[in-house]
Amino acid sequence: MSHSPVPAEPITPDPVHEVPDTLLTQSWLDLSFLHWAADPADVAPLLPAGTVPDTHDGLTYIGLVAFRMHRVGWFRVPGVPYLGTFPETNVRLYSVDRHGRRGVVFRSLEASRLLPVAVARSAFRLPYMWARMAIHRDADTISYTSSRRWPGPRGARCRIAVRIGERIEEPTALEHFLTARWGMHNAFFDRPVYLPNTHPRWPLHRAELLHCEDELVTAAGLPSPTGPPVSVLYSPGVPVRFGRPARPGGLPTP
Repeated sequence: MSHSPVPAEPITPDPVHEVPDTLLTQSWLDLSFLHWAADPADVAPLLPAGTVPDTHDGLTYIGLVAFRMHRVGWFRVPGVPYLGTFPETNVRLYSVDRHGRRGVVFRSLEASRLLPVAVARSAFRLPYMWARMAIHRDADTISYTSSRRWPGPRGARCRIAVRIGERIEEPTALEHFLTARWGMHNAFFDRPVYLPNTHPRWPLHRAELLHCEDELVTAAGLPSPTGPPVSVLYSPGVPVRFGRPARPGGLPTP
């Protein structure tokens, strides 16, 4: 028996789900969020079954998010200092399912530690890629570099530099839409999976894009962005906790 989709949950800067059982803990640090507007029809075929593009004022968005993953830990065990800490850059889309749950869908995730990449790809069916990566901070400027090692396209590059600006006291509705995402949609052996997360409200800053040379968006099967991003944000980061999915699958990331 089929059921009609329910209305999408509200977009709120605070978590919309209770996460009683902890599956994973981690922190996301020194994040830069770059976003380009996209036609929902262009990204719909790239989303998992059971989801459609989430939209704001008729548009959906392609996100390029660079950051430092810090001390990934299972259950309530303290995070691992070396294997659980590494630079990461992901290409993401915005989704909503028939239960009204808003989330993100990852088209690719570059990471500089081979073991977490191998585990995520083999056990959780996430498109993690092993890359040579670095993050540098100089006063109010932060830069991220990445060059893919495996699986391919080998050498796919991304270079981003932003200047961090003032703290945003009252983010706009679009800024909440792009950052306050309380779950991830994925497919695990062709079955839909939703993984909820919870964390404190994002501390967001304005940011000026100084440089962006990217091949990851097109390598992820998306149209090449035209023009500069419509939104550039920075956050010093948040501690994050993930709950158990209804079905197994999904190694979370912002």
